[in-house]
Amino acid sequence: MKTKELTNTIKALFAGEKGLLAMDESIATCNKRFEEAGIPQTIEYRRAYREMIVTAPNLGKVISGAILFDETIHQFTKDGVLFIDMLKKQGIVPGIKVDEGTTDLAGFPGEKITMGLDGLKERLAEYYNLGARFAKWRAVISISPVLPSRGCIEANMHALARYAALCQEAGIVPIVEPEVLMDGPHDLKKCFDVTTRVQHVLFDQLFAQKVNLNWVILKPNMVLPGLSNPKPASIDKVAEATVTCLLQSVPAAVPGVAFLSGGQSAKDATAHLNAMHVKFKGKLPWALTFSFARAIQQPALEIWKGKDENIAAAQKMLVHRASLDNAARRGEYKPAMEEDMNA
Repeated sequence: MKTKELTNTIKALFAGEKGLLAMDESIATCNKRFEEAGIPQTIEYRRAYREMIVTAPNLGKVISGAILFDETIHQFTKDGVLFIDMLKKQGIVPGIKVDEGTTDLAGFPGEKITMGLDGLKERLAEYYNLGARFAKWRAVISISPVLPSRGCIEANMHALARYAALCQEAGIVPIVEPEVLMDGPHDLKKCFDVTTRVQHVLFDQLFAQKVNLNWVILKPNMVLPGLSNPKPASIDKVAEATVTCLLQSVPAAVPGVAFLSGGQSAKDATAHLNAMHVKFKGKLPWALTFSFARAIQQPALEIWKGKDENIAAAQKMLVHRASLDNAARRGEYKPAMEEDMNA
């Protein structure tokens, strides 16, 4: 096992107040975002969009790692430079999404299982040779009056653990993402209870599969009421519930937690992360950072709109949005900073 390299990757990913940029949207998801923004849904526009991101000036000052999609990791800038090399030039560690999406879990109506273990060992070796030094696998857990089931949780957490073991064997740091979805009318307590249960099973499975927790990154959801719940929780309440859940579930050996935004607005995701650092700064055994996708990219996408003349303004917004998340990591974010592009 490449222990020194795994350690160096962890150190690089949690350097300073930086965070991770999840630019690993599937083709279908990327096309959906393009359609909403009035952008043609073609491979060339997807390539141009990702080029806008990886060539953004000063991106390496606010982002430590970028998660790529299989299509993206093989793509080049218009000047013929691999995207992965553009990231490295900015000091950004390249990562790769390796799961192959979800399908219905047989015998469990309304629940999903993540695919992609078949052939994963060989794909990880290929991605390592391309330069990827960390990976991501996402499991999705739904909440309803009767969900999630024990069978769904155990199947998905077992798959996450097997994936993580294969990653470490390949010299790649695994991000394990057990996402409890926001869809539904459930309250904060229900999300807390389910998220805690899911994470307990996850770490039990990681232990059973002999995964070294020193080289694992947890990418969890924040603890939030469901999107259709009529009673939103305050920023401080979400922060307290989320960190309390982690303290009850996540071993101290884990070096860091990188939150997904999970459908939150960009401002809400940043405010929640900031509140966690204000309340718990210096009291936690692991680093708390971000691994946002839409919460960083969407404002820039809305500016870009597929037009070359908008690239510079979109790149400035992208870096600005990530810089606000850096401020949140320090517990120094203020809503007024949203309008200050020099913040």
